[in-house]
Amino acid sequence: MIDITLGHTPDADDAFMFYGLASGNVESNEFHITHVIEDIEKLNKRALNNELDITAISVYAYAFLKDYIILRSGGSFGLNYGPVILAKEMFLKDDLNKKIIAIPGKMTSAYLLLSLLLGNFKEKELPFHIIPQAIIDNQVDAGLVIHEIQLTYKSLNLHKIIDLGSWWNKLTNGLPVPLGINVANNKTLTLEQIRRFDYVFKNSIIYGLNNIEEALEYAMKYGRGQSKDMISKFIKMYVNEITVDMGERGKTSIERIFQLASEKKIISPFQIYFA
Repeated sequence: MIDITLGHTPDADDAFMFYGLASGNVESNEFHITHVIEDIEKLNKRALNNELDITAISVYAYAFLKDYIILRSGGSFGLNYGPVILAKEMFLKDDLNKKIIAIPGKMTSAYLLLSLLLGNFKEKELPFHIIPQAIIDNQVDAGLVIHEIQLTYKSLNLHKIIDLGSWWNKLTNGLPVPLGINVANNKTLTLEQIRRFDYVFKNSIIYGLNNIEEALEYAMKYGRGQSKDMISKFIKMYVNEITVDMGERGKTSIERIFQLASEKKIISPFQIYFA
């Protein structure tokens, strides 16, 4: 057995994807997994320090990593939807540069998308789960929101200023929004081991999709108090056919976001490695 550390978030969509493995319905006779559960920005930073063998990260974080290869399975891609900018009062998109915007982390893909749209802007970094309340309490003028609040913001009397998923869709003529990926450390694992884990993980995702009710019940443990219907809707948004295998569309979307970031001098060009 190969001992591996596996980082993933305490989010319903990640739990759904790992249900096949966690339940024992998808067996891995080769890997003994130690789960490391952290929010996505903490996982980004742990990957930056090469602390984990395999981990979920923001797509943007990959630009800062060394020695990691992108898995084909387990990615989070929005299909004409993605992170949103929320505020208490409606205002024009052109006024965003004048506002203080809460962000969920400087290595998140949401932050990169907003940087591509706005260029420089005034930001305040906050844990993703407190951003809505920070908007309500007037600590910031607007907030860059990820996860379930994308679906529930109206119940908080907040307004959507812009949907970055729709903006990306128009910009790229329909490419999926590259938000999250899973990566493996090629200093601690061989390429063949990485590909075998990728295959096991793919089967776990397929098991969840083929057994939605039981996988959903498991994922509800990580639902942060949201209703089953809301969690089901969120999972169906971010666990889709590109999650099973990103294919050429997923790879192209990742390459495109880094190309645009390079053109705008946000990052320097670098080599992307896929398993």
